Amino acid sequence: MVPLNANQILRQVADRIGLDAFGISPVRAPTHAPDFYQWLAQSFQGAMDWMARNPHIRADPQAYDPSARSLLVAGLSSRQTSPALPRGRIAAYAQGSDYHDVLREKLESLAQETIQKWGGKFRVCVDSSPLLEKPLAALAGVGWQGKNTLLIHRQHGPWLLLGCLLTDLQLPTDQPDSDHCGSCTRCLDACPTRAFPRPYVLDARRCLAYLTIENPGPIPEEFRPLLGDRLFGCDECLEVCPWNRHAQNSREMKLTPRPRPDLREMLTWDDQRFRSEFRGTPVFRLKRNRWLRNISVVLGNIGTAEDLAALEKASQEADPLVREHAHWAVQRIRGRTAT
Repeated sequence: MVPLNANQILRQVADRIGLDAFGISPVRAPTHAPDFYQWLAQSFQGAMDWMARNPHIRADPQAYDPSARSLLVAGLSSRQTSPALPRGRIAAYAQGSDYHDVLREKLESLAQETIQKWGGKFRVCVDSSPLLEKPLAALAGVGWQGKNTLLIHRQHGPWLLLGCLLTDLQLPTDQPDSDHCGSCTRCLDACPTRAFPRPYVLDARRCLAYLTIENPGPIPEEFRPLLGDRLFGCDECLEVCPWNRHAQNSREMKLTPRPRPDLREMLTWDDQRFRSEFRGTPVFRLKRNRWLRNISVVLGNIGTAEDLAALEKASQEADPLVREHAHWAVQRIRGRTAT
């Protein structure tokens, strides 16, 4: 039986197990769900083909799970300020353990301590499930979607990693938050590739996070210099948000940055070494060839003559993706260092 103070109990348990934000929404399509169809129609998802599969299910959690009566949304801050690398940058959320595993474990614990004890069934959804987490989080009052399309929380800014619980229990819901971006356009102005054709819309094909992570092929040459020293993801539109004035570093120790060697050394790693170093982290999903692709581009932008030997060796790799980007980097460095 659901207790009368269920919402309060859920929030207390969520805080105790290390979740930084929490809200409950009805199981219905978020207000801006129709915008998702327009976004797909413009092919802004790029090579993320799964986004276009069964869009009606992705747009409406009721279609995904008809038995669900309540949707719980939780957030975990990913903010970090300590660099993980001597050269190059990895997005804050990806510098430690894979947040999917961390967040899923916390949501399981939350459900077992509450929903399960109250006689309900539940389903944990962390990223891989077809839910529009950010609009649903806004519907649950966790925050609002900013002009960079990320969820913004009053206390944690745009740094929340989101996960959901669907349950067949009828729980009291929270009120949606209102948009507090006002006239600010700092996130849009900071984007190196102008990936926002208009506020609240992202063209993923131009986004450096997409290009370094989701993109399976070559990084278009027009974007390579704009990548700068970003190896995996891009935090530019997060770091400039004024709501960071309240944000603290993540309290989740598993997300603490893991120190890594210099780029030149990682460029020489074989597949076994790559897998052993990055297993259990978000970088692991890239596989070695895309990681070396990204390293090559970054070295092409910030590398020195001392990096040429490692890049020249990489330009002889069997994988054509690595060869192309390593060769490009060699030419860039030689062009900069020519006397």
